[in-house]
Amino acid sequence: MYELKHINEPFLLFNHNQRVIDPRDGLTLFGPFNKNKINNFSIGIIGTETGVSRMKSWISKFLKPIPAYKNDPAKPFYPGFEAIFGVTINLNSTVELKIDESAMLQYYKYSDSHVRIAKMVDAYTERLMESEKDDDRPPVDLWFVVIPEEIYLVGRPKSKAISKDVIKVGIKDRYTRENKGLFDEIDPELAKTKESYKYENHFHNQLKLKLLKHEILTQIVRESTIAYREPEFRKKNNEPKRDLSTMETDIAWNIATSVYYKIGGLPWKLGSIRKGVCYIGLVFKVDERQSERNYACCAAQMFLDSGDGMVFKGAVGPWYNEETREFHLTKEAASDLLQKAISSFQKTNNQLPKEVFIHGRTFFDDEEWEGFNDIASKNEIKLVGVTIKDEKIFKLYRDKNFPILRGSYYAKDNNNAYLWTKGFIPRVQQPLGLETPNPITIKLTRGKGFISIDTICRDILALTKLNYNSCRFCDGMPVTLKFANMIGDILTAGPIDDIKIALPFKYYI
Repeated sequence: MYELKHINEPFLLFNHNQRVIDPRDGLTLFGPFNKNKINNFSIGIIGTETGVSRMKSWISKFLKPIPAYKNDPAKPFYPGFEAIFGVTINLNSTVELKIDESAMLQYYKYSDSHVRIAKMVDAYTERLMESEKDDDRPPVDLWFVVIPEEIYLVGRPKSKAISKDVIKVGIKDRYTRENKGLFDEIDPELAKTKESYKYENHFHNQLKLKLLKHEILTQIVRESTIAYREPEFRKKNNEPKRDLSTMETDIAWNIATSVYYKIGGLPWKLGSIRKGVCYIGLVFKVDERQSERNYACCAAQMFLDSGDGMVFKGAVGPWYNEETREFHLTKEAASDLLQKAISSFQKTNNQLPKEVFIHGRTFFDDEEWEGFNDIASKNEIKLVGVTIKDEKIFKLYRDKNFPILRGSYYAKDNNNAYLWTKGFIPRVQQPLGLETPNPITIKLTRGKGFISIDTICRDILALTKLNYNSCRFCDGMPVTLKFANMIGDILTAGPIDDIKIALPFKYYI
């Protein structure tokens, strides 16, 4: 007999250990989990002259309350940054860096996407690195990187240069690109052009990667996100008309939560997560810069019961098997990754974890699991492997006005289940997503008999509420895989040889 079960929405913990299911309710009523633990902080703003001006104007509004949109429970009242978090932004010591707008207008027209995007990224990164070395400037805790809409339009893999007056640049010959020539040392510009081909032609990922080794915290903001009410901005022919007036509180909530987390705050914790448990998301990304097609980068992210996250970039290697179309680590690489994870857990908690759950998109083969298990067994840690995938076919329809409830799940047997992380949410009176929701498939592939499929479903549903990069009610994927996937995108955007430390994931988002 088929039995559809339901998991109650997981609670989040806020100031004074108050429990609420919606992060915006908890922050409004009680404040963040570690309120009064963060000191006032300073910011920097980098962008074109127009972008810096727009950001300063928006920040002054962002500090104050913003009313709810037509009493919509999905777009609640925003009390203001200082009222929510009890932290003041020191606007008097704001550092402003201006990007040469005329130079950027030239870059937008460059025909070669690698050169175009590298030039745009370097315009920002070089100014930021110069500022970090300037002892006369006040220290900056967080940089707002304001990007014109043109960068968003021409700074992605499939983007083309602004068609008007295209400027021909770049090196067409692949051999010349990849090999050192006689003129490289006497022509720095040529060497720099060659360097641009080592990076993915994606502005966001390349910017984040180049700033990692300098440990510069950034919050990237599109000008259209903060200037949507300006008539002059919306009239420009080369910028889309993004009418975000109905999303004002959403924008403020999302940026506020991300900013607070990046300065060292903990907006909320999971209220029902089990103590002494470590969750690791394991994602593989093909490294297009490698000549062999089977080379990929393994990116892993660990989450503790405290809600903290740590990134393990893993290693680039021949992890892809073209016959099985699967990614798997070698025994040695698997052992190394898990050793890093439990060492970091021990450093943070002064003890080893009792249980480790590894979330992946593919199953774990024998060699890979042997590597993980060698480390776990030596340290008397219970180890579980769970495969999580988007379900593309299976759907359930209700004979009602609303789709299936979020948190519903169907356990096919002791090791397999469908879990609806999207669906109708009573608190906001609407579903997550616009279409009839698909579930995610959950398969207990390793560590069978140790834990029930019901407990695994509860853990995964809870982990959909740990996205500190926004202030949404929830996500459709657990944060273990969601952010490991994003981190993999950044780590495969260019050379990572000089990035030797596992930085917290706030540097990647």
